[in-house]
Amino acid sequence: MPLTPNTTAPVNSVNSDPRRSPPISLPDSPLKIGNVALQSRVLQAPLSGVTDLVFRRLVRRYAPSSMMYTEMVRAQEVHHLQTLPRLMEIDPGEQPISIQLFDCRPDFMGEAAKKAVAEGAQTIDINMGCPVNKITRKGGGSSLLRQPEVAVAIVKAVVEAVDVPVTVKTRIGWADAEIVIVDFARRLEDAGAQMLTVHGRTRAQGYTGKAQWQWIKKVKEVLSIPVIANGDIFSVDAAIACLEATGADGVMCSRGTLGYPFLVGEIDHFLKTGQRRPQPTVVELLQCAKEHLDGLWAYKGQKGIYQSRKHLTWYCRDFPGAADFRDRLNKINTVAEGQALLDEAIEQVQNQASIPAIQTPQLAVI
Repeated sequence: MPLTPNTTAPVNSVNSDPRRSPPISLPDSPLKIGNVALQSRVLQAPLSGVTDLVFRRLVRRYAPSSMMYTEMVRAQEVHHLQTLPRLMEIDPGEQPISIQLFDCRPDFMGEAAKKAVAEGAQTIDINMGCPVNKITRKGGGSSLLRQPEVAVAIVKAVVEAVDVPVTVKTRIGWADAEIVIVDFARRLEDAGAQMLTVHGRTRAQGYTGKAQWQWIKKVKEVLSIPVIANGDIFSVDAAIACLEATGADGVMCSRGTLGYPFLVGEIDHFLKTGQRRPQPTVVELLQCAKEHLDGLWAYKGQKGIYQSRKHLTWYCRDFPGAADFRDRLNKINTVAEGQALLDEAIEQVQNQASIPAIQTPQLAVI
């Protein structure tokens, strides 16, 4: 099916993006990751502090066939604790689902992978892309781009430990002078990885600048396993542009879903039907925030209230006075307080002459 961007949507428009290539078609067949067949080529990225069970439920409501990922789990923590970290909790029947692990020790990773499969993971994803200092200083995340031998050993250890597909999420290199992704990707495939997700930024970029999609295209050209493109997927149009520029087998949404759990489903629906789902109104977005708050309270208690603050500020946007509500929501201490503020915001929006449309992309900072 041809991927035709919407040339009449100025807010989301990427038609002048120099990273684009001529239109392509995606295969109608499932996305195969080893012996796992996915009915969607749009994936929800693992996000630390975000993609817990509550968030995944919201995303899955609009994208039931998309692969979801847990927050990343440190293998050392799995090794030392007698009970599994709550980060690994999966809903009964939650599929498709992957647990993401990180560490620099192959033996710990293999052991943690076995426990993740026992918990219900259909695939094991290895984090080799996190740019955060506290992760890279300990030899994990994107620091493995500088340690390819260790990265290969980790993949081999996990592949040997479990009977489910093993995948990797990584970046294109440590810095612009150290873009190593093509050779790195080949070595990971040779080690047994069965899918690779590439965030088109270096570790040095963090989340700044533009994703360098041209490197994802280079990876796709040399691998036989599926390649998933990640980076700057904030709208349906951005997903189209990325797929056309890279030839990737699918896209993974990250920051675009913060305060907007509809995005994965919107892209998936368009790729399958060629039709765009109507975007939610600001009121519907705020109602989703209320549900998210209730879910975090029910699942985590008071800790969930504190964690909800960032989520609620991400939802609260695109209407007059939103900044004031964000400031107040960032200080809530009870579920009742948060619900009252969201109700107040909804009433304020409904009293306007017309309910404003959602403006995308939303460039939230984790």
